[in-house]
Amino acid sequence: MNAPRTSSRERILARIRAAVAGAPEAAEPERHYRERHAPDDPDALLALLHENLADYRAVVHRTGAGGLAGLVARVLAGHGARSVAVPPGLPREWLSGLGEGVELRPDDGSLTPRRLDGTDAVVTGCAVAVAETGTIVLDGGPGQGRRALTLVPDLHVCVVRAPAQVVASVPLALPRLDPARPLTWISGPSATSDIELDRVEGVHGPRRLEVVLVEA
Repeated sequence: MNAPRTSSRERILARIRAAVAGAPEAAEPERHYRERHAPDDPDALLALLHENLADYRAVVHRTGAGGLAGLVARVLAGHGARSVAVPPGLPREWLSGLGEGVELRPDDGSLTPRRLDGTDAVVTGCAVAVAETGTIVLDGGPGQGRRALTLVPDLHVCVVRAPAQVVASVPLALPRLDPARPLTWISGPSATSDIELDRVEGVHGPRRLEVVLVEA
């Protein structure tokens, strides 16, 4: 009776088992993460976020709460946006400065993929912003909506409330986030490069990201 044939994979694994037989169990590696704290000066933290967002080619605006609606209206008008996607839970006052010629498109089930593709812009809030990396995180909560809203329109206007939503580092951001939620980490407009390092924007998301930092 012929012996059963063994595959190359089985032979390799058998050699590995024989080589490590009797070897002591490796200790679990220790992982040490640097603990960072936000600067005592909130203005310095906000300035760092502004700098790093701009470094990623986002356009950054700063305003007080009273100037938010007018600033959002000017940003949208500056890009010629005539239709704006509105995620559930977005504060109405954020869009109260828009003119009559701008169509608001609530995400109430009527925004089909085709209609969303024909929408000029979206305005959202965020869950948290990381100053050291210039990263904005969305978690699908009120005022943020589903991921498609911030991936399909060509312009994303994102409102960040400071200092409440600004942290210094990623380790400080993680406890604020629920890993079970659909997290979107944004560092500048969508961009990629080909083999010759020619940068192309708008392939995987909006070509334009404008961030409004609302200072309390």
